[in-house]
Amino acid sequence: MIDIQTLLIWTIPILFAITVHETAHGWIASRLGDHSAKMMGRITLNPIKHISLIGTILIPAFLYVTSGFIFGWAKPVPINFNALRSPKKDMLWVAIAGPVSNLIMAIIWLMIILLAITINSQFLIEMGQVGIQINLILAVFNLLPLPPLDGARVVSSLLPRKLSYQYNQLEPYGLYILLSLLFLGIFQWTVFPVVKIIQQFMFNITGLI
Repeated sequence: MIDIQTLLIWTIPILFAITVHETAHGWIASRLGDHSAKMMGRITLNPIKHISLIGTILIPAFLYVTSGFIFGWAKPVPINFNALRSPKKDMLWVAIAGPVSNLIMAIIWLMIILLAITINSQFLIEMGQVGIQINLILAVFNLLPLPPLDGARVVSSLLPRKLSYQYNQLEPYGLYILLSLLFLGIFQWTVFPVVKIIQQFMFNITGLI
């Protein structure tokens, strides 16, 4: 049975991570001409607006019970790329906003750990560690060049139009490919090592072990 403190240590960082990630996409899109997310009330830090029943609750709970591994997603903010002032170029900035926001959140959690050490709060130290790990995983994972992840949008925006169109044809199959790779354990050799390197670098420059 998970106690309340452990539940909070995990739930708060996860909710903040997915909320800030999706809000960042919507905010940048709005700044670049697409107000779809703004009109639907999705540019908000209210996590309820971003929670997906299947992706945020049911699938992570099922995976945790059956395998001990947690994987999920928030409800994507609506983005109409054709409404952007320069659709192909602006797609890159909208896509990369999510992972960048998670990197910023990881730095904020690092600062919280440093503060927690000075006030001797083990609760905040543990929450900060989870916050760093979750945000780095989200940032690195979403930068994988596989539709419908953010990394695929970045690649698509950089490719010539013909290649970009062909590359985007993978999107209907992207989720199935993603889940297959997940169950094959591919991410243990790709995402997690990169996360570990970045996390170790963050701890080293601040003198944390």
